[in-house]
Amino acid sequence: GGHPQLDDFVGAHPDYNEEEEEQKYFRRKRLGVVKNVLAASLAGTLTYGVYLGLLQMQLILHYDETYREVKYSNIQLEDIDRKVLMGINVTPVAALLYTPVLIRFFGTKWAMFLAVGIYALFVSSNYWERYYTLVPSAVAIGVAIVPLWASMGNYITRMAQKYYEYVNYKEEHVQEQQRAPRGACNTYVIVFQTIFYACFHLSFVCAQMPMLFFLNNYLYQLNHTLFGVKHCGTLSHGTLAGFNKTVLQSLPRSVNLIIVESALMAAAFLAMLVVSAGAGRGGGWDPGSASCVAAWQVLVLCGSAYRPTEEIDLRSIGWGNIFQLPFKHMRDYRLRHLFPLFIYSGFEVLFVCTGFSLNYGVCALGLEKLAYLLMAYGFSASACSSLALCMLHLRRQIPLLAGALVHAALLVTLFCWAPEPRHLVQAPLLYTIVVLWGMGSALNKTSISILLGMLYEDKERQDFVFTIYHWWQALAIFTVYLWSGLPMKAKLSIMLLTLAVAAGAYLWMEHKLAQHVVYRLPRIPRPRHKMHGYRYLEEDDSDETGSEGDGGKDDDAERPAEATSRDELPKDDGDQ
Repeated sequence: GGHPQLDDFVGAHPDYNEEEEEQKYFRRKRLGVVKNVLAASLAGTLTYGVYLGLLQMQLILHYDETYREVKYSNIQLEDIDRKVLMGINVTPVAALLYTPVLIRFFGTKWAMFLAVGIYALFVSSNYWERYYTLVPSAVAIGVAIVPLWASMGNYITRMAQKYYEYVNYKEEHVQEQQRAPRGACNTYVIVFQTIFYACFHLSFVCAQMPMLFFLNNYLYQLNHTLFGVKHCGTLSHGTLAGFNKTVLQSLPRSVNLIIVESALMAAAFLAMLVVSAGAGRGGGWDPGSASCVAAWQVLVLCGSAYRPTEEIDLRSIGWGNIFQLPFKHMRDYRLRHLFPLFIYSGFEVLFVCTGFSLNYGVCALGLEKLAYLLMAYGFSASACSSLALCMLHLRRQIPLLAGALVHAALLVTLFCWAPEPRHLVQAPLLYTIVVLWGMGSALNKTSISILLGMLYEDKERQDFVFTIYHWWQALAIFTVYLWSGLPMKAKLSIMLLTLAVAAGAYLWMEHKLAQHVVYRLPRIPRPRHKMHGYRYLEEDDSDETGSEGDGGKDDDAERPAEATSRDELPKDDGDQ
């Protein structure tokens, strides 16, 4: 009588349907990927919003000479602020030398966590404003800028590829962990990058909360602050010449400042927690574990971008190779033709936050309206990021060139227009311009990231490509920092020229791709694993990439002939 009971206990359940359980498993996997995208987007929004909001509030407070004299009479706060801005803007120039090594060493997810932690460090340094706290934390921010956004772009693209795998889990190339057909993941790249930028642009709205609910209560009205301003817009030189040195009608109490900074600190820590906790497992379908893996998916937190063995392979190609590969990727004409577009992308976002907001918006409407202008920009850019979804049905050139056309028209308008100081009737036109600028920014940023995800589908290259993109963007921001003293007409002329070159170079790149002009991709070396420890002592039994158990590195291990032809020789667009 014992044998039937034993069979009932250890045998297959009569109602168990393996195919149905498999579908449920991969549905949970897909929900986990969507959770990762939303969590990364939330973390990016909180991080950048806290950073911009704190920097804006502190620069306004430190600009007021009464505030400086009463609170910090002997520490030369203006000089400290200049060095803070220098640290933030100059340090990223060297980012190309260390960003790929940093991302490969820590992994994509933990590089994001480290960078967000450095942003939190910057917030904490403002509790005690001294040279030895503010300047080092600003330099640390400069070090973290490119790694943060490069790893974020790489992370979103990887999530799109994983979502494709979980949707098409029955396909042979997915089960054998080989490369997907070219263009197979494009739909998910478009959707996920759109979600990310729709959230990210809300950081400009979040950044205005300290000013909206706190600082605006202490500001003088525009008749006082703009009393000495004679020229606005295209007639202006430098940064709002003639602006009154006292902008605060009463000084905020220290306890109120601490409360505001504590709220920002809490938001920064929330971003760190969103990034850090909950690591997703990357593995094959296992019916026995289907009910167990749901635990990590309950958490609305970021999972890992790669399987553990993939992470090992990515960093096992040698640190010298990792250091060199970003420079070698610049030989690809597709990237070289996009350099002007990367540069303009850096120009336009900093111009709208500084040049336009101050020399047009504040000059005409007063400092108390600065928050509303930048909030209009943020809401517009967030909403218009969804326009990039037209790439699902239209050619990919259309949204990018549409954004360039909108910005070109606005630059010509700004070049010809000098608003009257202290003239509030111009407010509707200013808000219209900033909303349209937000639309152009959204199309620009979203389309570039989607384009890079489409052109570079190899998971071994994406961190290098996004590093190059954000490094050029950081160089452009450094240039804007340097030109702050130029006449407005010179700034607008440089931006218009850069935009024209960027659009022309991009169209030429698309033409060359359509003509199947070959491009050169550097060879990615095979992983060189250290031959000690239990994992690689037995070659047949190891989980080394390319073995029967994993096979994550499909290019080199499973298709050596194709990898050789792809990596060492120039190749046209249809063969990548």
